[in-house]
Amino acid sequence: MGILAERDPEVAQIIADEERRQVETLEMIASENYASAAVLEATGSVFTNKYAEGYPGKRYYAGNVHADRLETLAIERAKQLFGADHANVQPTSGAEANMAAYLAFAEPGDVIMGLELSQGGHLTHGSPVNFSGKLYRFVPYAVDRETEVIDLAQVARLAREHRPKIIVAGYTAYPRLIDFAGFAEIAREVGAILMVDMSHIAGLVAGGVHPSPVPYADVITSTTHKTLRGPRGAMALCKAEHAERLDKAVFPGTQGGPHLHSIAAKAVAFGEALKPEFKEYARRVVENAKVLAEELQRGGLRLVSGGTDNHLILADCTSKGISGLKAQNALQGAGIITNRNTIPYDTRPPYVGSGLRLGTPALTSRGMGPDEMRQIARWILQVLDDPDGDGVRERVRGEVAEFARAYPVPGITDRQPAATLRA
Repeated sequence: MGILAERDPEVAQIIADEERRQVETLEMIASENYASAAVLEATGSVFTNKYAEGYPGKRYYAGNVHADRLETLAIERAKQLFGADHANVQPTSGAEANMAAYLAFAEPGDVIMGLELSQGGHLTHGSPVNFSGKLYRFVPYAVDRETEVIDLAQVARLAREHRPKIIVAGYTAYPRLIDFAGFAEIAREVGAILMVDMSHIAGLVAGGVHPSPVPYADVITSTTHKTLRGPRGAMALCKAEHAERLDKAVFPGTQGGPHLHSIAAKAVAFGEALKPEFKEYARRVVENAKVLAEELQRGGLRLVSGGTDNHLILADCTSKGISGLKAQNALQGAGIITNRNTIPYDTRPPYVGSGLRLGTPALTSRGMGPDEMRQIARWILQVLDDPDGDGVRERVRGEVAEFARAYPVPGITDRQPAATLRA
């Protein structure tokens, strides 16, 4: 950061402070992870400077010979990684990828089905304050009140009643495996497009520890960070028959020039995920989540659906007599970073929530395993059992910082001395 520190020390200091925060805390937000040094380098490359509206071989600007090579490489790697017919690597966010999918297969006012936001769905799956809820008529489905897992029988009943153009599967706070075959059967019955938003589980799918939606879905959207460990950005996959519709919906339908620097980083991340060691990483993410879940339950914290099959845990903080917001803030004071969340049939407003969402992707990226999960669970329980105790938070924060510094952070401690980060 030599040049930046010289030319803009204020920004350089903020970045250095954030590096220290990431090194000295435990990142347990299920949607966050650490990009490798190679991904970060590609993100900051000279492709930042280039406009490339259009697609390889058909650009609206000159000077794109290397941009075409780059995007083609990213596309081919994405297709190989997921076994997809077609890939579009231009979406700059998961929201834009979802917008493009809706634009490709539905008209404003059409019916789309997605999981109720308060039960694990996403803002772009029909929230009334989001473009999705404003432009389309979303019919929400729910999880079963007792088991807290998706009720496919209810999905089928609603689909027969409302005849949606699109059925959306894939969620942000759902700790169980998704039955893509079951969703596909329902979609075929009612003539709907099956859209899977696999943003959270893309890395698990790539690693072979979660069923793949590719054989079943018409279109798949995903972010490229989260469990995939790439840059902030997105992509979309689809069957060959839908390729032209999808590409037109991305450009010119929803966005202009692609972010080539991000596409460069996506290509790097896809290449990393194609290596054998990524499968082991994905396996360990799930193993760590299961161990963490068991320890938290042993300590009296109720988990939605009784556990997890993937990378995330959704805890019911009312089992500790507190709200999700209070739990999140108490843990943050102890150096453990999580996020509050609603739980199925929550009685608290979304800003407060009764739930706490925890994930293991970032911890696993630092090389932590089952023993570390057990220790982290003990710290979490200590804080949640005494959320107002300043002494508890301060003690745990000190222990967490010392503990965390012993585990390298990809993209940070593997490119500069730890002493620099502690300065």
